[in-house]
Amino acid sequence: MAAAAAAAVGGPQPPQAEVPAPGLALDKAATAAHLKAALSRPDNRAGAEELQALLERVLSAERPLAAAADGEEAAAAGGGGGPGAAEEEALEWCKCLLAGGGGYDEFCAAVRAYDPAALCGLVWTANFVAYRCRTCGISPCMSLCAECFHQGDHTGHDFNMFRSQAGGACDCGDSNVMRESGFCKRHQIKSSSNIPCVPKDLLMMSEFVLPRFIFCLIQYLREGYNEPAADVPSEKDLNKVLQLLEPQISFLEDLTKMGGAMRSVLTQVLTNQQNYKDLTSGLGENACARKSHEKYLIALKSSGLTYPEDKLVYGIQEPSAGASTLAVQGFASAAGTLGQLDSSDEEDQDGSQGLGKRKRVKLSSNTKDQSIMDVLKHKSFLEELLFWTIKYEFPQKMVTFLLNMLPDQEYKVAFTKTFVQHYAFIMKTLKKSHESDTMSNRIVHISVQLFSNEELARQVTEECQLLDIMVTVLLYMMESCLIKSELQDEENSLHVVVNCGEALLKNNTYWPLVSDFINILSHQSVAKRFLEDHGLLVTWMNFVSFFQGMNLNKRELNEHVEFESQTYYAAFAAELEACAQPMWGLLSHCKVRETQEYTRNVVRYCLEALQDWFDAINFVDEPAPNQVTFHLPLHRYYAMFLSKAVKCQELDLDSVLPDQEMLMKLMIHPLQIQASLAEIHSNMWVRNGLQIKGQAMTYVQSHFCNSMIDPDIYLLQVCASRLDPDYFISSVFERFKVVDLLTMASQHQNTVLDAEHERSMLEGALTFLVILLSLRLHLGMSDDEILRAEMVAQLCMNDRTHSSLLDLIPENPNPKSGIIPGSYSFESVLSAVADFKAPVFEPGGSMQQGMYTPKAEVWDHEFDPVMVILRTVYRRDVQSAMDRYTAFLKQSGKFPGNPWPPYKKRTPLHPSYKGLMRLLHCKTLHIVLFTLLYKILMDHQNLSEHVLCMVLYLIELGLENSAEEESDEEASACGPERCHDSWFPGSNLVSNMRHFINYVRVRVPETAPEVKRDSLASTSSDSLGSLQNSGTAQVFSLVAERRKKFQEIINRSNSEANQVVRPKTSSKWSAPGSAPQLTTAILEIKESILSLLIKLHHKLSGKQNSYYPPWLDDIEILIQPEIPKYSHGDGITAVERILLKAALQSRMNKRIIEEICRKVTPPVPPKKITAAEKKTLDKEERRQKARERQQKLLAEFASRQKSFMETAMDVDSPESDIPMEITTAEPQVSEAVYDCVICGQSGPSSEDRPTGLVVLLQASSVLGQCRDNIEPKKLPISEEEQIYPWDTCAAVHDVRLSLLQRYFKDSSCLLAVSIGWEGGVYVQTCGHTLHIDCHKSYMESLRNDQVLQGFSVDKGEFTCPLCRQFANSVLPCYPGSNVENHLWQRPSNKSIQDLIKEVEELQGRPGAFPVSISSETNLSKEMESVMKDIKNTTQKKYRDYSKTPGSPDNDFLFMYSVARTNLELELIHRGGNLCSGGASTAGKRSCLNQLFHVLALHMRLYSIDSEYNPWRKLTQLLEEMSSQLGNEEQQPEVPILYHDVTSLLLIQILMMPQPLHKDHFTCIVKVLFTLLYTQGLVALSVKCNEEDRSAWKHTGALKKNTCDAEKSYEVLLSFVISELSKGKLYHEEGTQECATIIPVAWSPESMEKYLQDFCLPFLRITSLLQHHLFGEDLPSCQEEEEFSVLSSCLGLLPTFYQTEHPFISASCLDWPVPAFDIISQWCFEINSFTERHAEQGKALLIQESKWKLPHLLQLPENYNTIFQYYHRKTCSVCTKVPKDPAVCLVCGTFVCLKGLCCKQQSYCECVLHSQNCGAGTGIFLLINASVIIIIRGHRFCLWGSVYLDAHGEEDRDLRRGKPLYICKERYKVLEQQWISHTFDHINKRWGPHYNGL
Repeated sequence: MAAAAAAAVGGPQPPQAEVPAPGLALDKAATAAHLKAALSRPDNRAGAEELQALLERVLSAERPLAAAADGEEAAAAGGGGGPGAAEEEALEWCKCLLAGGGGYDEFCAAVRAYDPAALCGLVWTANFVAYRCRTCGISPCMSLCAECFHQGDHTGHDFNMFRSQAGGACDCGDSNVMRESGFCKRHQIKSSSNIPCVPKDLLMMSEFVLPRFIFCLIQYLREGYNEPAADVPSEKDLNKVLQLLEPQISFLEDLTKMGGAMRSVLTQVLTNQQNYKDLTSGLGENACARKSHEKYLIALKSSGLTYPEDKLVYGIQEPSAGASTLAVQGFASAAGTLGQLDSSDEEDQDGSQGLGKRKRVKLSSNTKDQSIMDVLKHKSFLEELLFWTIKYEFPQKMVTFLLNMLPDQEYKVAFTKTFVQHYAFIMKTLKKSHESDTMSNRIVHISVQLFSNEELARQVTEECQLLDIMVTVLLYMMESCLIKSELQDEENSLHVVVNCGEALLKNNTYWPLVSDFINILSHQSVAKRFLEDHGLLVTWMNFVSFFQGMNLNKRELNEHVEFESQTYYAAFAAELEACAQPMWGLLSHCKVRETQEYTRNVVRYCLEALQDWFDAINFVDEPAPNQVTFHLPLHRYYAMFLSKAVKCQELDLDSVLPDQEMLMKLMIHPLQIQASLAEIHSNMWVRNGLQIKGQAMTYVQSHFCNSMIDPDIYLLQVCASRLDPDYFISSVFERFKVVDLLTMASQHQNTVLDAEHERSMLEGALTFLVILLSLRLHLGMSDDEILRAEMVAQLCMNDRTHSSLLDLIPENPNPKSGIIPGSYSFESVLSAVADFKAPVFEPGGSMQQGMYTPKAEVWDHEFDPVMVILRTVYRRDVQSAMDRYTAFLKQSGKFPGNPWPPYKKRTPLHPSYKGLMRLLHCKTLHIVLFTLLYKILMDHQNLSEHVLCMVLYLIELGLENSAEEESDEEASACGPERCHDSWFPGSNLVSNMRHFINYVRVRVPETAPEVKRDSLASTSSDSLGSLQNSGTAQVFSLVAERRKKFQEIINRSNSEANQVVRPKTSSKWSAPGSAPQLTTAILEIKESILSLLIKLHHKLSGKQNSYYPPWLDDIEILIQPEIPKYSHGDGITAVERILLKAALQSRMNKRIIEEICRKVTPPVPPKKITAAEKKTLDKEERRQKARERQQKLLAEFASRQKSFMETAMDVDSPESDIPMEITTAEPQVSEAVYDCVICGQSGPSSEDRPTGLVVLLQASSVLGQCRDNIEPKKLPISEEEQIYPWDTCAAVHDVRLSLLQRYFKDSSCLLAVSIGWEGGVYVQTCGHTLHIDCHKSYMESLRNDQVLQGFSVDKGEFTCPLCRQFANSVLPCYPGSNVENHLWQRPSNKSIQDLIKEVEELQGRPGAFPVSISSETNLSKEMESVMKDIKNTTQKKYRDYSKTPGSPDNDFLFMYSVARTNLELELIHRGGNLCSGGASTAGKRSCLNQLFHVLALHMRLYSIDSEYNPWRKLTQLLEEMSSQLGNEEQQPEVPILYHDVTSLLLIQILMMPQPLHKDHFTCIVKVLFTLLYTQGLVALSVKCNEEDRSAWKHTGALKKNTCDAEKSYEVLLSFVISELSKGKLYHEEGTQECATIIPVAWSPESMEKYLQDFCLPFLRITSLLQHHLFGEDLPSCQEEEEFSVLSSCLGLLPTFYQTEHPFISASCLDWPVPAFDIISQWCFEINSFTERHAEQGKALLIQESKWKLPHLLQLPENYNTIFQYYHRKTCSVCTKVPKDPAVCLVCGTFVCLKGLCCKQQSYCECVLHSQNCGAGTGIFLLINASVIIIIRGHRFCLWGSVYLDAHGEEDRDLRRGKPLYICKERYKVLEQQWISHTFDHINKRWGPHYNGL
């Protein structure tokens, strides 16, 4: 043995691959066993060497890849085995050696037994379906595989199912990531104790073999990697290498799946540094190893990394200043190499590379390791494996292998450290990658497993400087795309920002790194380190400042931009992901007092960074005009930390605020954004294109608002509360460019704004002030109050679904913040403010989702217009909220008119922000309010109701938030005398309201009316005297005031008092001479705010003296001020409310109000109108009138259209329809008159110009889906359940026809049955008619119309020109007069024998078109073409049943079957019976009459030979019976008793010349009823057993000679039995047959019931036919009496029939010839057939007549049951799991949607199935989307979902993954549309599928 082994190892044998020895496997096993034995000895050195030698040879890495690469070496390498053989051989050896001579499978099993499986750790890749339970998760990234999820108990938890984006791993069993209560049954047990120790020898071989194997793999990877040549992506080569290595990596992956024992061996191997050193040093004598090591070094070098030993060679190649300081600071050649690498990679447009280097950032210096960016030293296999994994851009297999190892704790730590060590390298590879998306996903797949674990993250942070590495890497990543900022001072700006156009930002390449950073910041221990580390905070603020001011917009003033850049997407995403989310992460750890220090740190470095920024952009005090950036992350960091400090940490706000000057700078840019928002909405930026609107919308959009607009407004609130209020207010109006508008003069000149923008900008400024002063989001509201306010605002705009609410309410972006969507507070607040409206259906078929709508008390007390305005993305939403509010007030009777936005009380301010209210009590604001009130009263231009509304809102805010009560009211009375210089005496609004202002000096253009007036006034002495003694009028200039204040503040902080205030540059030059000169005028005002308000009340109410102080009547009002009557209303109410509040706050005001009201106010002087103004007014008026006229016309048109739509389109409830004039029934009209909906003419249909009905022809298999039991079949949800189609109506009819065709003459078979149960043609109409020539020209115009329609004109499809219903053909109306119709209907008294003869003669006439064939008329042509259409509607296989193809019998069968299909379907639409009676359900919309004409004309072309005509068999006794059987060689005709009676009826009627006589019709029915009844008796006799038969035979025979024996069922039954007994029909009953016959005791009642049920289907169809042909109404009745009512209606019941004794069906019989003779003749045919085929004879006699209504399959309650079974089910064709599985809801077949595997002749499987199962109609449930898709012919549409979640919403594509439940109402609607064939009409969005579904 030993010798053999030695020979095997060392002997000079030929290479293994060539030995074709059969005993090779045995050899391997033996060798392995021997080696194992050798190694088990205490002294195992010899064995080890032996093994090494063997492995050296087997695993030599010299051959395979080279072989794969170059063909010529292949021969040398593998002999004949080809390139793959050697690897396979090596793997076989490894397996053998591992198993140590035993079987490999047994070995695997043995190792598995020692698996302490406490963790699941299942790794999955993208698209895997996993679960996430928020109730059980500790980390937000927690996920579970389906198996663990279903094994655990998560009832009532907040969980969802999701499709993995990047891949993941199951966390079950890991208590670091999830709570133990959520573990599944398998992983609950802590099983370390009861697992035995692993025997040493089991894994001994593995420890020897695996190092070599992994080294071999690494060598392959080294070999295969070639540095990509410049610009040529080398993915192809890399993938080739990876494909070759597939088996090796899979082998490793299988090892990991063996469980814990094997994993720990692998961990040892991968992390052992000695092994690595020995094998890879490359110093050995082995040339191959040396070469491999060289390749490794080259790869390192080309990656811009250095190997520590070669430091001197690859040192810092770029001695730039930045780099050398870095080296000193310990970040070795970080900048240098990176700079070099980058500049070689991509040349930047404008040399920004150099710039980036010049302004290199100060990186923190406390990093111990010199080499974050570019030194890598690999010390173990694991490290080099990861290196190559990165190099090869994270191949999926490698990632899975590395992750599969994670359950091993030791490995997890080692791997995490390795990963961190390679972090910089990952970033570089990612930046260069062409497939950055895939790569990002794979990176995150790994990192999320490592960094979600707090313990691990903390350890790595401490030991490997994780935070330093991450921040540095992010910084470097962004540095590659910096450009110079153009904000403010373009030339001298030193600030750099990221360039949003770069791929790095545009493609979100940075997100893996940012997401890791956010992930680790969610751990408290890590975040604390970050917040304590000053160096890191500085670096991070530097990083954030890269985004400060990015994506700058400059307003286009001249022409529209040529190219709209879309960079703003990238900018907003970058700020949210890279700046805001880490900020929220940090904020979530600053919740308590103890964390004050952290906030101080952040705020300090944030302010430093801001100061640097202001210096860098050279900012003094004025922002540059016409620029705006929405990105100020530094401001927002500062604001959010301030807010947190006050709200949670009880910090004193002033201790973290900077000086006044800094505050003034801080407010400028956020204020600039608010002003720009108003400008954008005023269309001032329209030349910048749509994207600027997009930015304005994104800025306030729900995902961004709490990281953007909210902090901005909060920061402005803070500034406002600390700065001088006059300065702040004047700044606001100046930023909004409306200063010039705020003048008392009626005309003014605005230097910075066009007149048309003034109004909306003023509205913007006032609205901003209202928001600023009333918003409390950060000023004292609790989290729950905020949530409630947000929810109310969203619900007031529109009713919302649960998911859209979750989406619209800005949650704190950090998942750990506690406000988790779906968390307890969300649901409780929702139920408090909203009512749930269950999903409903609208008649048009559009389906509603479950919605939440605000409760009444919310509208009453909580509707907050300010919040709504703040949160609306679209301005129309504000209007929508107001409309809904108005509707509520009207409905609840609170206010009938058009209300104004209600004033809402605010939550109290937090004490730190009390200063904010000073804004309301500053003179500047009061002057503005006074001026605006005056202007509104005087009707100056550019003021709107909105302005007034906001002015009043501000006054009311001021009254609500007034300072302490005035102490000395009387003292202030002398105010006016005391102060001369300023408008108002003090700053309190309450007292200023009553202050009268007499004269104002204004600057006006010379052309203004004031100028003329005032020059007169100033001459008269008394007017001067009335000026107060000083003689000065009030003058006020906002700008000057602001300048003054600014100067004061600057001087006060005496920093640079000498700094010049730059002159204000006007941003809009005016052409010289265009502006009129300004001159000064003095206006006499003599008003106070109170008097203005009272006059305003008069103006608004339109009545003089309309205001009367309410407290004069009811003094109570002053005591309890909250009066509900004032809470809702319009402007009048608002004024009353304000006056009341003013009176309440001061007695003085109360007195003044009363005084003003006593004086009779003179009417407001009417304005003089100049001619020019009159002209414009006239124009306006005319325009207004025209507009009104147009509105009226439109409204009328709309109502007409609506009423038409109601009558024509209401497909669901057709009963209510206005009858469309198809036929008019007045006898005096000679011909039916039709309206053509195209040309509008009406007239009869004629031979030359026929009229037609608009019809839709469609093939239908609905009838074929009827089954004989009421319960619908269930959809299979397990392998056991299957659906078999053999009990369907279609299958039964098929079997019957093929049975007949086996034994009888073909042509006769085709007359004995109907087809069309599957693929029958159903004809429906909308009831509109048109001339056929008009229709042709209409189709031409459609064909030339290039608009993409949802239908195909070439296939004849069109929409009805009037009602737009889908159609595809026109059915000609037969020209006939109604009068003759009435003649035909009069009953004649001919005997039945005469009628029978007439019928026979009429049928015998040769069929011809109504006019002689020689002159083919238009009508006959049309009839032919519509017949062609009908035939082409269905597939050939549903038309051809004859054995001889193309025989005329086929057409004949097809035509009468079309009639049958339409009658049967109408019966189904009526619910399967005619009890309801009434007209046809389709109103007058039925086209059966016309259809019958067309079919009859064609049927009469085929005459049946008279001897074959079944009519003779029914009505005549044939003399010689035997002669028929004479010719044996021919197949016999079908016996008449095997004929389907309904088919016979249609044949007889369609063979008659049209129009038909009522008499003839009744005659035919009577004759056929005798046959039907006999069939019933025969079937009955076959069903019962021998004794019953003989008993009946006996009893009936006794009564045979009574008078009405022919009408007694007993007699007839006994006769039938005796006749049939002559044959063998009853004889051959074997024992096996007994089972099928149920031993029923037949009573006379049950027999009568059986016979009636047997005949009813025929009677129903016949009655319908009679109704359509002769227009008679159907009587309604109870179900029990349906038979008697229908038979009397058809004239079967004799009129003199008495109804006293119980009704007997036999009394309807009217035999044309003696009954017994004809019956015996019929029975003779049966007997002669059963002579030979008794079995089949019997089967054909029993016909199943009781079909139940068709149904779709019954679906399970919970969608998950369907999903779990079908989404993993394999396709029956290709046995793979389809990408888009679907299941047919009609028959339960599982199909692949769009699956190419199942394609047949260019038809994909769903389309094919829709043709086979539904003749072109398919209803499929898409498993992965929960949506139903309808295929109709060549079109398809998405129907919607019948599964809704607990909130009544669909979840298309299962995006939310919440549990879904069946919505029965929706499913019913779907079924109804299927049965009524109305998919085409109800669903609107159809598209062609090109057979690709």
